[in-house]
Amino acid sequence: MFGAKKILISGVKPTGRPHIGNYLGAMKRFVDLQNDYQAMIFIADYHALTTERDAKKLREETLDIAIDYLAIGLDPKKTTIFRQSDVAEVTELAWIFNCITTMPYLSRAHAYKDAIVKNKEVNVGIFDYPLLMAADI
Repeated sequence: MFGAKKILISGVKPTGRPHIGNYLGAMKRFVDLQNDYQAMIFIADYHALTTERDAKKLREETLDIAIDYLAIGLDPKKTTIFRQSDVAEVTELAWIFNCITTMPYLSRAHAYKDAIVKNKEVNVGIFDYPLLMAADI
């Protein structure tokens, strides 16, 4: 593997149009790094299910993120752009992680703890969000 490019994998949840913080915080870096890395940038539509329940809206916002990726300069000849839900192995691996990870371990996750502190109702997707993130990688 001498001389092989390092791998970059990241994604954005399709839960609305990206704002300047999304662009400066992550998306611009995707473009800047695509020449030096084997870049795999995904649309995190499964992650979006923790908050978005409208299937039509989710499909539209997924397409919007794909368009935004191209508009900011992601080059499909240099970067693999894909939808998280198109990779069956992600959910298969997430299930395996679910079966071997304890609830006390997951209860330490910051998103879960933050929701509890704010007295928000927490769905299982939020609770085991870190496992889906690990499966993405």
